[in-house]
Amino acid sequence: MRITRDFDVAEECVQDAFAKALASWSQQGIPANPGAWLTTVARRRAIDVGRRRDVAIRSQRLLITDATTFDREPDTAIEDDRLRLIFTCCHPSLATDTQVALALRMLCGLSTAEVAKAFLVKESAMAARLTRAKKKIAIARIPYRVPERAELRTRIDAVLLVVHLLFTTGHTSPVGEELSQVDLVERSLDLARMLHILLPDDGEVEGLLALILLTDSRRGSRVGTEGEFLALADQDRSTWHRNSIDEGLVLIGDALRRGRPGPFALMAAIAAVHSSASHWDETDWSEIVGLYDLLIDTWPSPVVALNRAVAISFAEGPDAGLRALDDLGAEPQLSAYPYLAAARANCLVRLERWDEARDAFAEAAMLTENNVERAYLQTRIEELNESLRVPHDDGPQ
Repeated sequence: MRITRDFDVAEECVQDAFAKALASWSQQGIPANPGAWLTTVARRRAIDVGRRRDVAIRSQRLLITDATTFDREPDTAIEDDRLRLIFTCCHPSLATDTQVALALRMLCGLSTAEVAKAFLVKESAMAARLTRAKKKIAIARIPYRVPERAELRTRIDAVLLVVHLLFTTGHTSPVGEELSQVDLVERSLDLARMLHILLPDDGEVEGLLALILLTDSRRGSRVGTEGEFLALADQDRSTWHRNSIDEGLVLIGDALRRGRPGPFALMAAIAAVHSSASHWDETDWSEIVGLYDLLIDTWPSPVVALNRAVAISFAEGPDAGLRALDDLGAEPQLSAYPYLAAARANCLVRLERWDEARDAFAEAAMLTENNVERAYLQTRIEELNESLRVPHDDGPQ
């Protein structure tokens, strides 16, 4: 990117380097430093492309500057290559959502479809957004370089969003045969730990790391022995990873003591309430609603409002929860969001409105592309169908 100033050309050069590696390494063996080999070949290819396209003449000053600084160690404490690149991609000249989308797509291994689902937009809209961002970088000549230490604070909010969305995509895969993508979860946990080392006094970094630890502590209990999805109420809490919970509780305690909490600290506090309850029935739903009230003031979003409505359904009853959910029906971002329909279905079941519940579960199943979640929803539909077929004895008339 430093040489080409163009995402697409840079990708082509890297792909060429990998192709040459496949041909060369199979004959000559893997070099001592494969990363340096690939970087060198890709860089040479980029310079050749630039010359052929006459970019070198127009950008001579930039190319010379980059050639003298390409291998200079930046004045940061970022030791991980991927984390460096995420900070680099989160350039403040771009809108925050664009920074995050580019980093997820270009650096974190997410497809355009997965990035679109993370932002609750159509894939075509996300593809267009990414294309516009690449063009803006090229036209505005936004410098692609690792930020200095003093610049990290101006980029940390976007970087936290990248790591959070990477985790949520891995925690519940938007598509596919498996409930989770463990590699994405572990990658996000590693990045959050490195951010905590880099910025140990940042409450939001502590909050994000706590949120990932507390949520991921349930990983082993989210599916049953037959691979079926288990809702939070049905999970065996004795299988939750205690060390992760203990570490997360310490981190969120530290974060909350730093003053007014940000969104990640508040989300971690909500996860801590769940983790502190030894049984589902002991969950302090009033406390969770209060935390969601703070979160929606700090970070207003339809998804936060949806989660708050679910919490209300348990704190104040399914009628109150259903009213809050129905208020969200006009939110365009939630129009194809399966969890809204599933939340309505659960409230309707508790209100014994069986036909409406079955229809809501069917809507959620139609919108869900994760096969484990869809199978769970189909099971709920079959259970309701069976209940509706069985005549109920209402007692003596």
